[in-house]
This record gives sequence, C-alpha cells and structure tokens, in this order.
Amino acid sequence: MNFKAFLFDPKVTAGIAAAGFSTPTPIQTQAIPRILQGRDLMGLAQTGTGKTAAFVLPILQRLLNGKRGLTRALVIVPTRELADQIHQAFGLLGGRTGLRSATVYGGVGFQPQVTALRNADIAVACPGRLLDHIGRRTVDLSHLEVLVLDEADQMFDMGFLPDIRKILTHLPALRQNLMFSATMPAQIQGLAGEILKKPVRVQVAQEAPAATVSHALYPVARHLKTALLLKLLGSMRAEAVLVFTRTKHRARQLAAKLGKAGLASASLQGNLSQAQRRDAMNGFKSGKYSVLVATDIAARGIDVSNISHVINFDMPATPEIYIHRIGRTGRAERCGEAFNLITEEDRAIVAAIQRSMDTPAEERTLPDFNYLAPVAGAKTPHTPRNVKKRNRRRSGGNQTPRDGRGAFAWLAPRNAKASAVPSS
Repeated sequence: MNFKAFLFDPKVTAGIAAAGFSTPTPIQTQAIPRILQGRDLMGLAQTGTGKTAAFVLPILQRLLNGKRGLTRALVIVPTRELADQIHQAFGLLGGRTGLRSATVYGGVGFQPQVTALRNADIAVACPGRLLDHIGRRTVDLSHLEVLVLDEADQMFDMGFLPDIRKILTHLPALRQNLMFSATMPAQIQGLAGEILKKPVRVQVAQEAPAATVSHALYPVARHLKTALLLKLLGSMRAEAVLVFTRTKHRARQLAAKLGKAGLASASLQGNLSQAQRRDAMNGFKSGKYSVLVATDIAARGIDVSNISHVINFDMPATPEIYIHRIGRTGRAERCGEAFNLITEEDRAIVAAIQRSMDTPAEERTLPDFNYLAPVAGAKTPHTPRNVKKRNRRRSGGNQTPRDGRGAFAWLAPRNAKASAVPSS
C-alpha cells in the first residue's frame, strides 16, 4: 500500500513527497481512512510509529475546504516539545496547502501567540496556556471541527485532566474527536468514554517496549553510577545518546559533569527558559551535542531519528514511562538500544518492566570497571581485632564470601554477561 490509496488532494500529496514518505506505517494505514470518514477514533500506538502524520494528513485534507483563518482544528498535547514537533509536521506536510498552525504554550510571550491565533487554521496547545487564552478571550474556538488529544496518558500523568475537562466546556458539541495514546490506563478509558462518540479503536502494537529496541541492565552501586555512565559513553560509537534522570537538578548536574569529561552534552529540564530548551533540542538534532541529559519532559516530543541509545541513569517510576523513554530510539523501524543503570532499590520496577517484555533484558557488567570502589572520601571503619578473628572463622578463613562478591553480590549476577564494549 502507498499514500495514493488515500486519494489525498494534490496539495497534501506534495507535502507527503516533501517529507520523503513513501509507504504508510501500520497506524497510518488503519487510522487515516477512518479519520477521513469523519469517525471518532481511539488510536493506541507506541512513540515513533508515525501517529503524528496519521492525524495531521486527514486534518489538512479536511481543512482545505472551508473558510480560512478560523481555528477549525485543535491539538492538545502535554509538552512544549511535542507541540513544536506537531506544529513542524503541519508546516512540512501542509506546505502547499496554505493552511497555518500556531503553537500555544507557556514560557514564551503571550502577545505573539495572540497574533498568530488570529490567522491560524490549526492550534497546537498545552492545556494551561490554552486556558489562559480562553479566559482572556484571545482565542475563538467556536468554529472548531476537529479535536485531537495526543499522548493522553502522559497528560493524565502530568495532572492535566481537570484542565482538559474545562477546555471541553468551551468547544462546540458537534465535532470530530481523536485520541492517541501509547498506553491505556483506566483513567484514559474513562476520558475516552466521555469525549468519543461511537469511536473506532485502532491498535497497532501491544503496550510493551518496541521490538526494534534491545535492552540491557547494568547493576551498579548508587555512588558509582556517574563513573559507569562515563565508562559506557567512552566505549560507544554513537552519534546521539539520550540520558534520562529523575530530577531537574540531577539532569543539570550530570550534563555539567559529562561536559567536564570532554563530552558534548546539554540538559533538557523544566527550569530552563523556552529559548534554552530550544537551543538544547536544536543542538542535539544538529549534532552539536552528542549527549542530551533530560527529565521525563523529553520522553515525549523528541523526534530525532538518529538516537542510537537511551540510557536510564535513573529508572522510571512505572513501566509505562519506561516505554515512552525508550521509544525515543528504535524509531521508524531502525534498531536502538536501551541501557539501564540499576541499583538495589530498583529491583521492583525492573521486575515490572521485565514482565512487560517478550524477552527479558540482558544483564551486563564491564570487566574493567571496579564495582567495589568505595564512596569517594569515605573513611574505612576500624574493625576490632576480635571481630576480625570471628569473621575469619565464620567465612572459613576468608574475609569475603567464596564467590568474591561480598555484600555487592547482587551487582554482578552469576549469569551476567561481561561486555568490554557496549554494542552500538
């Protein structure tokens, strides 16, 4: 099958050619015909499967007919980065249509958005700033024909559902509704029931990590994680590596340490201004930065096709977040790798993630890395002579257990694969 089967207008077809698309992905094959028919739709697809174009192309086709300069399509997203990505997709795929899109999110000037919205056919918005515009009456949604909620599960995770329900009260009742999500928790099922009318459900993959990504576990003590990360990065032959941390402070601190070690790195986290976030993203895309250290704000909306590795410096809180993180690699049927630096405290989440995979992640150790190095600056406690003698008797004369791994036995499992150079 190719895109000609959808009978798009030549202006839309020109955009498809400009984007270099030839064969539709499974989500596009299943979703586009239903959307063109005017049906409400619930789309379940992992990141990197082409779902943005699955709704962008039918919207462009629909808006070609009708009055211009009225906001007739609204796409609600959880993050600024995803808003920019979708806005760019409308610009690329709709380059010959004359249709205009505008982005609406916080962290940037309000008035330029007001100006852009006056002539926009499509608004791509984050919930909070959109409510600001609605409250100030600087956006007119009375002509809306299509509503898209993209990454609905992430919006729930970020606490946006109350804002979305407020926005819905300001929209025309008669409209087409599209929801897309990588996972389908109960709360999203409930929201779908409220918004969608007799929807068709399209699901192209199970709620599991993408098959194009391989996974590896690197057990390590917490105080050695940075050292192990540097060792891994130094062994790789990778153009672009995305490293995830749990907090904004750690992302900023870790990027600075990598920079001091000679790696071209930047951080992407919520304390940055929009200009700084854009600089980090553009630098990562262009190759100025080979390593981007990010919080989960970057788990959605990063469309960088050459990311070869995702490294979880800190493990995520849920398997669903893990899916979103590693979805940044292995995109468009390319192969990618996910490396996970795990501590003893991560056992529960690792087990939950393993259950979501068809093949368990491989455990690895680096043979030339000192996993038993003490905490820097820590003093070795004095052990009384009588305690030493007792310990030697209990261990058969040796101060360390017979397997040589001591209290860190869990760090180097017997079945772990020693890997001097990570695959790349």
